Amino acid sequence: MGDMKILAMDTSNHPLSVALVEDEQLVAETTLNLSKNHSVYLMPVIEKLMQAANWQPEQLDRVAVAKGPGSYTGIRIAVTTAKTLAATLNIELVGISSLKLIAANVARLMPNRLVVSFFDARRGNVFAGGFKWHDNQLTTVVPEQHAQFSELLVGLQDQEGALLVGDVTDILKKQIQLTNGAKFELAPSTASIPSAYQLALLSDQESPVNDIDGFIPNYLRVTEAEAQWQKLHPGEINQSYVREV
Repeated sequence: MGDMKILAMDTSNHPLSVALVEDEQLVAETTLNLSKNHSVYLMPVIEKLMQAANWQPEQLDRVAVAKGPGSYTGIRIAVTTAKTLAATLNIELVGISSLKLIAANVARLMPNRLVVSFFDARRGNVFAGGFKWHDNQLTTVVPEQHAQFSELLVGLQDQEGALLVGDVTDILKKQIQLTNGAKFELAPSTASIPSAYQLALLSDQESPVNDIDGFIPNYLRVTEAEAQWQKLHPGEINQSYVREV
């Protein structure tokens, strides 16, 4: 797309990444891999980059945001900020899977190879999805899921040479060691840091959100509050329970 100014942001997990991209070229990017409160840092980082690039908010054409899965609070911070900016400036909002974003780090360089990205979801669980770069598109081939890491690894045994991308905790490392005859490879840890530049590029492959106000992140699992609600209201389906953002 010619001369499109994009602001991209991801706070869905431990790192925070913000980028300004114009006509597919990176103008500025900041990534903080600190265990700090993203809500405190996000707006100042955006403002600093806009200032450095000498961009005015009204010049923006699109906001791209990582929409989860990941940290419940983390996802909400970027999504809320992105929704507010898109609505206020009356510009496009595009949501991209946080798993897809990590996969893109390596998938672009390895067309047709299965790349399985994952985030730690505690207690040996992960959020994970499988992707392939094909015909200049990143396509989902293993649906995004919240699963036991060991079960995910066993499921990959049938797939020849999957490349795993993610941050390996000690618990997850043990599960990798227990998986015998593994046919997968673990990407270097550098590949598991999200890049908001990649996020902006991926946003060209997705349609903008029609209803900005109704845009809901993809948490990929039931929150504790919802689980409680479902216990108290068996048999009832409450679609709109999670509407904090």
